[in-house]
Amino acid sequence: MYNQLQFRSSQEIIEQHSTLVKRIAHHLLARLPNTVVLEDLIQAGMVGLLEAAKKYDASKGASFETYAGIRIRGSIIDEVRRGDWTPRSVHRNGRRVAEAVQVIEARTGRDAQDGEVAAELNITVTEYHALLKDSAESRLFSFDKLTGPQDEGPGETIASSAPDPSEQFEQEDFVKAIAHEIKGLPEREKLVLSLYYDQELNLKEIGKVIGVSESRVSQIHSQAALRLRSRLKEWR
Repeated sequence: MYNQLQFRSSQEIIEQHSTLVKRIAHHLLARLPNTVVLEDLIQAGMVGLLEAAKKYDASKGASFETYAGIRIRGSIIDEVRRGDWTPRSVHRNGRRVAEAVQVIEARTGRDAQDGEVAAELNITVTEYHALLKDSAESRLFSFDKLTGPQDEGPGETIASSAPDPSEQFEQEDFVKAIAHEIKGLPEREKLVLSLYYDQELNLKEIGKVIGVSESRVSQIHSQAALRLRSRLKEWR
């Protein structure tokens, strides 16, 4: 709330916390294609900052910076989703890969390998890696996308209304299912996800840690995302 934060104006809020907005925007920009404009992310982040100031309640225990960071990040991600630049063909190819992974793993009882997925799709391994590259570069990956429709086009939006109790329980079960499936990923895929989401390293930094190229990290990340999607098919 404005009176709790003792801010005199929206301008003062922006002046005091603009650095936080810019830091989050730059961090997310490193994960997005070159077509995304930094200024657009910052503008969306400023909206999140002002919303945070309106709704912040110090009695809940969290600092304003912590609360605002969550709201800023959410506002930026929502803006990216609303401006989805991904061609429908990329969404369809992502679905094809996930389905191929599911078929192979059901048949073999183990993790699907790159060559096996390529063969299932009747393409070369090079072409398969190109599909992974397109998938990585065309969208911001987040776990709640795993259950979304795979042929969505531009203009996709995420509902912001609060879930009812049954939806809340289902979401909690879904998060548990994700955690379980992540534990079953190949070690390198688990490591990449951990470094990317928990340690918040960018792809170049992860490549240095595990000793591979940035493009290879991108492929591993996409493969992990699509493998999770195939294993969480029952949640769609």
